[in-house]
Amino acid sequence: MFGIIRPCRHRLSEGMRTEWMAHLCGLCLALKGDHGQFARIATNYDGLVISVLVEAQSSREEAGDWRRTAGPCPLRGMRSAPVAQGEGARLAASVSLVLASAKMRDHVADGDGVLARRPVAAVARRVAATWDRAGARTGSELGFDTAVLVDAVERQAGIEALVRTGTPLLEVTEPTETATAAAFGYTAVLAGKPGNRPPLEEAGRLFGRLAHLLDAVEDLVEDARTGAWNPVAATGTDLAEVRRLCDDAVHGVRLALREVEFASKAQGRLAHLLLAHELERSVERAFAGGSCATGHGQAGHGQGEHGQAGHRGAFGAPPHMPPPAPPEPPRRRRGLIAGCLVWTGMFCTGQVCCKDPYQDPWNGQPREGWCAKCCDNCDGCGSCDGCDNCCNCCQCCGDDGGGCCDGCDCGCDCGC
Repeated sequence: MFGIIRPCRHRLSEGMRTEWMAHLCGLCLALKGDHGQFARIATNYDGLVISVLVEAQSSREEAGDWRRTAGPCPLRGMRSAPVAQGEGARLAASVSLVLASAKMRDHVADGDGVLARRPVAAVARRVAATWDRAGARTGSELGFDTAVLVDAVERQAGIEALVRTGTPLLEVTEPTETATAAAFGYTAVLAGKPGNRPPLEEAGRLFGRLAHLLDAVEDLVEDARTGAWNPVAATGTDLAEVRRLCDDAVHGVRLALREVEFASKAQGRLAHLLLAHELERSVERAFAGGSCATGHGQAGHGQGEHGQAGHRGAFGAPPHMPPPAPPEPPRRRRGLIAGCLVWTGMFCTGQVCCKDPYQDPWNGQPREGWCAKCCDNCDGCGSCDGCDNCCNCCQCCGDDGGGCCDGCDCGCDCGC
């Protein structure tokens, strides 16, 4: 699964983790419902932001329409769960399909892995074209014209072909910025908040810039090894300049979010968490080599983007974590045979190895995946012990169990 917003589970409270998973599962099921089982592989972490934004701006007068209970799924340990539904999830599915088709074409052009073989590449191109049409069909049903996304995808290759050393890096990211700006902006239309469209388009433009740049930074070493095209290497841009562009984009997203009118403080909490805080951690993770951003970032960055030393993430003290969730009521245990069958399914689908946490097939308790430590190193995330000196930057998250310890750093400067 791809995407730059990959929240560490140790930083999310139980409530925020449940909401995040509801949108992720809702996106997956919207892809399945509108486009079939195979389309579910287009599920991605960034696409769910579209669903989150629509819900955050919309009235909850008909709260029952926002969630439905989904049946058992192997990725949830064969247990049911509340999932997001409605226009937000469908718009996220439409955008995800079109952008996934672009990513697939990019891999074909680079000859990555088995896509270097002509028959496989031909099949991949057909799948990408099918996804373009499917995304456009769903988009049109919602009143969203995906032509701007397709146009951005088609222009990208032409722009990359003209890139030389010294070409401004932002010329390369422009198509991605245009596509994500359109997607973010249309969430305001679906939610009936047209006044939010300009700031959300700005946030989307900067989000697209970050997605393009961070993908390039994370692939830089591998692309150099394989000879694949990389915008950072092709333009000859110094990594310090790339970092500056990323930090400026994160700050710009925060400024844009200040202008967005969410339906309520509580409804805007997850959107704020993902876009005001997890984006910054995505930058830290990319430039720190993939580890969880908990204060172990690069030594060369001793100050924040405006000269404020050590006030967040990799530049200062580890973030304060939410307090432990209250104990859950006892779960009904599965029998020996049923549990063994579920465990076999989870093992064959890679959950026991790579999902963190996965639910114990017998009692439903969370268990750490075998590869958790090598997949997402969160050593040093810390806890919320001694969290008595938090700033007020996250009061917009609401007072209903959230506050600055609900996924936000103490001492941060998000300016909300």
